[in-house]
Amino acid sequence: MRQSPLARFLRGASVVLCLASSRPLSAQQPSQPVQQPQQPGSPSPPPLPQAKKPAVGPAAPQSTHYPILLLVQGNDQSWSLRIGQKGPERLDRVGYPPIPLEPADVVREGTTDSWTYHAKDAQTGAAVSVRIAREPCSGPSASTKFAFTGAVEHAQIGSVQGCARVATELFPRINNQPTDDDDVAKDMPPPPTVTHFKPPVAAAYITEPDKMIVKRGSVARAIPGKAVHSLCLSHDGKKLLFVRDEEPAPLRTINEYDFETRHTKELIRANANAPFWSLDDSRIAFLENVEGKWQVWSMPADAPEKAAPFYPGEEVSLEGWADAHTIIASDLQTLSWIGEDGIVKQTLSSADLYGKDQFGVTSGNTVRIHPLNPDLLLVSAELLPAAASSASKELASREAAGKNSAKAEAVTVLPGPAFFLYEIRSKRRVLLSPPSMLSNGAEWSGDGFQVFFTGRDANSHTATIYRVFWDGTSKTKVHDGYDYVIGQ
Repeated sequence: MRQSPLARFLRGASVVLCLASSRPLSAQQPSQPVQQPQQPGSPSPPPLPQAKKPAVGPAAPQSTHYPILLLVQGNDQSWSLRIGQKGPERLDRVGYPPIPLEPADVVREGTTDSWTYHAKDAQTGAAVSVRIAREPCSGPSASTKFAFTGAVEHAQIGSVQGCARVATELFPRINNQPTDDDDVAKDMPPPPTVTHFKPPVAAAYITEPDKMIVKRGSVARAIPGKAVHSLCLSHDGKKLLFVRDEEPAPLRTINEYDFETRHTKELIRANANAPFWSLDDSRIAFLENVEGKWQVWSMPADAPEKAAPFYPGEEVSLEGWADAHTIIASDLQTLSWIGEDGIVKQTLSSADLYGKDQFGVTSGNTVRIHPLNPDLLLVSAELLPAAASSASKELASREAAGKNSAKAEAVTVLPGPAFFLYEIRSKRRVLLSPPSMLSNGAEWSGDGFQVFFTGRDANSHTATIYRVFWDGTSKTKVHDGYDYVIGQ
């Protein structure tokens, strides 16, 4: 059969394409020189050039600070610790103020996924270490799983175990890039650390010159009469106890003012002092001097004629009720928890409470137990000069570390009236009163988050009532006056 020229052309092209497609893929790669077998007696061919190896760069940096932005929580949920970009930042415990931490170094344990962070308690200088390991960890409930295990050791508080998780939500303002607002932010006051506090519903205080004020809600009333002291407001805020000095000295009277009836009545006429309501306001404890010796007495609130000795031992200061059946008193050597059966249940030496060369021990000191945590005490006492100088240097060092040298030079802690927190079990003591201010008469609020006190500037004789949170932040003026006491 004759084929047209076009058909013959297409048939030839198809043969070429089939031959091309039948070649192996290696034939399509660039050809490599092939070394021919060497003939006997012929000279050796020159060696083939070797491919150059790429230059070896520096090893990738291995971070020892990992993981970051963690929340470590105790197995019993009684504590937690935050780890930020620089290391441990804050330790929180149920019933105690937060502890700020100053991060130090972090050590990785070989090539394992375990790290030990070092820090110190910014308030006491105690050493703190936090060990984090990438190991599965179960929370308080078996269904809660965490990626890391954690262990915290505080030189004063002790060791605790827990789990850890990544918690970037706790660090919303982390930003490695400086902004124009950074300098402004440094001068702004820090945000409040306590947000769910409750202002007192009822309180009493003294204004100059010696006018006693009782305030319940928005209603404030002045109580007429001569100068008074040793105020104590009932927990329901309806009745106020106070002491008046009478003639001849040392005669005193313990009196009760009723807010609703506006009536004042005398309860005790003797050489008596320091009345305190019981926790349910049904009883009153007070000191009475019998034959030159101060003793703890008590009486039913509605039957002062039934007043009787509570404890036969000598005590020179009364600090209130620890519970419905226990009174706290001091003989200047020992702080004692005394049961109504006359048995001393617990003691704390003045040496442990006030520290060596830190605070003076006098009958004018006051000790107030936290309303919710019996291990935490609020103490007003005289800060000694050596301790004030040491505290000033420590504050200046912290400010300098924060690169605020101008503020660091102005930090001065005055010797004299001050107040501090003391933890009985750990013996941890933290100065809480504001620097550059003489402060006394510290009292807890009912919720335990606030401390009210009387403060005086170094160059002023005017007494002012202030409030700070229990971590020493957010100092706020409350009233002009002194001797502030709280009911509800």
